[in-house]
Amino acid sequence: MPQTEIGLTTTAGVQAAEIRPFHVNFSDADLSALRARVSAARLPDRETVKDDTQGVQLATIQSLAHHWATDYDWRNVEARLNALPQYLTEIDGLDIHFIHVRSKHDNALPLIVTHGWPGSIIEQLKIIDPLTNPTAHGATAADAFDLVIPSLPGHGFSAKPTAPGWNPPRVARAWVELMKRLGYTKYVAQGGDWGNAITELMAKLTPPGLLGIHTNMPAALQPGISKGVQTGAPAPAGLSADEKHAYDQLVDFFANHTAYAAEMTKRPQTLYGISDSPVGLAAWMLDHDKLSYELIARAFAGDPGGLSRDDILENVTMYWLTNTGISSARLYWENTGAFFDVRGITIPVAVSAFPDELYQCPRSWAESAYGKLIYYNKLERGGHFAAWEQPKIFSEELRAAFRSLR
Repeated sequence: MPQTEIGLTTTAGVQAAEIRPFHVNFSDADLSALRARVSAARLPDRETVKDDTQGVQLATIQSLAHHWATDYDWRNVEARLNALPQYLTEIDGLDIHFIHVRSKHDNALPLIVTHGWPGSIIEQLKIIDPLTNPTAHGATAADAFDLVIPSLPGHGFSAKPTAPGWNPPRVARAWVELMKRLGYTKYVAQGGDWGNAITELMAKLTPPGLLGIHTNMPAALQPGISKGVQTGAPAPAGLSADEKHAYDQLVDFFANHTAYAAEMTKRPQTLYGISDSPVGLAAWMLDHDKLSYELIARAFAGDPGGLSRDDILENVTMYWLTNTGISSARLYWENTGAFFDVRGITIPVAVSAFPDELYQCPRSWAESAYGKLIYYNKLERGGHFAAWEQPKIFSEELRAAFRSLR
């Protein structure tokens, strides 16, 4: 059985439409080389301010690098991944990796969950058992899901596109084909970040069998709101308290926290440093949004909240070992749609509004954006990586969100 370039075992001589078992096994040499690079990292001088307004702080990276080089063990997550049913299948000329866990319960509802950037399938590992085995987590057999978790093209263990064209609509079409190939005639879909874009674009296709979708980062901005937050205009008069809060969150995000997206949208190939330096890659991935960064920085300062140091390093290490820093960045270059603008979804939609998301979507905006809003809940805890940070809450949200569609 041949080894691929990123240390994955696949089966030779198969037809393109077949589903092949998948196993992760990076070499000891790969892991030793990673530790050596982390230990040899040349770091910049300390920032000249006492906060994070200049970016990822030196103390955070020093703590991350020390733990990565001395204590972190990739084999732990590798074992967890290999304990799960993982597969590859070729769709539209590209090998797509996915986890596929069927529930032991009859009549489980098939669910495809899509990650975002700088996330990966690592984000969803904590929700697999609660969703597929609900009776072990305080729920009933009637809440069971069959779970499909794919890796986006150019991310993690999916193949890297070698030509332009793998944009979000194409990924959405591939996901519809994946669910058809798995034999699911009725299913639901979920996503946040890029996962929301893919999931909403699946909904736009209205494929037979897609009963509804759930999002934790909804695209719910009407044109006037969208233009205002991107230009930093004062909030329109007449907004409710929830709407004003969401507006202010988005103004801050667009004004102060989109540098990473601008570079990847315009010039992703220039980011050679994140392919050459694991510490550079980690810093780039940490600097996504203010509240996620603060959560991660606290973990490396010895005060973990929803994410631990190992959680963070599992995700960064997968990007490093698969060398997908730049290939994942190209999805921004491929994209021509707006992240938060209303898409005109006509099938049922459920929304979970987490307080530390890029914005906490108000009910009024969700009702305006989705003509068939079947569920809305405003949460008190959780952020951009909700499934990863708050798996119990997130699992409860998905059970409630899709209950009416079973």
